[in-house]
Amino acid sequence: MREFRFTTAGESHGKGLVAIVEGVVAGLPLEAEYVNKELKRRQAGYGRGTRMEIENDEAEIISGVRYGLTIGSPIALFIPNRDWQNWQEIMSVAPVEKEAEPITHPRPGHADLAGVTKYNLKDIRPIMERASARETAARVAAGAIAKRFLQQFGIVIHSHTLAVGEHRLEGVRTIDWGQVEVSLLRCADAELEREMMAAIDKARADGDTLGGVFELIAIGVPVGLGSHVGWERRLDGRIAQAIMSINAVKGVEIGSGFALARLSGSQAHDIIEPNPSLATAENEATRQSLPWRHASNRAGGIEGGMSNGEEIVIRAAVKPIATLANPLPSIDLRSGEMAVAHCERSDVCVVPAAGVIGEAMLAIVLTDACLDKFGGDNLKETLTNYHNYLNRILLGENELSNN
Repeated sequence: MREFRFTTAGESHGKGLVAIVEGVVAGLPLEAEYVNKELKRRQAGYGRGTRMEIENDEAEIISGVRYGLTIGSPIALFIPNRDWQNWQEIMSVAPVEKEAEPITHPRPGHADLAGVTKYNLKDIRPIMERASARETAARVAAGAIAKRFLQQFGIVIHSHTLAVGEHRLEGVRTIDWGQVEVSLLRCADAELEREMMAAIDKARADGDTLGGVFELIAIGVPVGLGSHVGWERRLDGRIAQAIMSINAVKGVEIGSGFALARLSGSQAHDIIEPNPSLATAENEATRQSLPWRHASNRAGGIEGGMSNGEEIVIRAAVKPIATLANPLPSIDLRSGEMAVAHCERSDVCVVPAAGVIGEAMLAIVLTDACLDKFGGDNLKETLTNYHNYLNRILLGENELSNN
């Protein structure tokens, strides 16, 4: 990321999580309540573990905001871990007389084995603490700031659950986002949700876990974010990296994705046609209409590494959580002999929460792309640049129309 940057710090059972966000323009309305609403959405979802019963994530804005408006300097947020009170000795920052018994049975599918080997540690605990999905609470807090920024441009991001295990939402349908927000699984189909919940209940009873698929849809994204001129500026590449960085995500597709591989070129691409809804420039109610449209959206709103004016559609495959109540075989790193993997409390299914985290990561990438395209140090300046850009397109003030 070039303009909007963030970093996180903190361990799963440490004192808390920290997010530092840089590049936010001055003048953006921002209050802790807005961030905390997003944090609560991350904590919800059928299949979550007991940790969510302990924590009540709320972010404190430490810097970068005055009188409810950003001031252009780095924004620092702190999210305390309530469970810290039970882990103060195990996760002590200061030296202790007697260290906790080291964990030496790595969990298959986790960062345990690779991490303890890479960092030359005798205990898996430090790897578990930082590799934990608890860190994504800080990402959602940073993503809330990005969402607040995108709202100023009319850009809205939604997520919903497409699949849990073998149960999948089939066919193209209009999504009722209000229904999704009240659904325990963020599923648009009530009957399918009941089937998903039953599958989660069975997995829990078996000491197992379930994965699935979530879908992200960004509405109102202007044409021209990202660029074709360099690999690192391609919007689809940046989005794919951001979504793949989410814990347990093992696959990402944009638009029709892998299904395009089965089609011929004449079937795979989105026909470009005049926009029949385009009114005259004097009709303010429809001035946001582009002079053209795509007849379909198999590209998922991105062509040549740039947004093309259509909705951006992303799907991500979430593997089953790797911490199992009925642990898999592993080895003891001290003896090298077979052992049972370490077991720590865990969720059974995190697909709904992963979708909310996906929203945050997509918002971060789109915010960075907007700032890259429109610049500005103050929100009013950025919005002026944005509207000037739109006017050039909507009024036909471009080189092609002038020749």
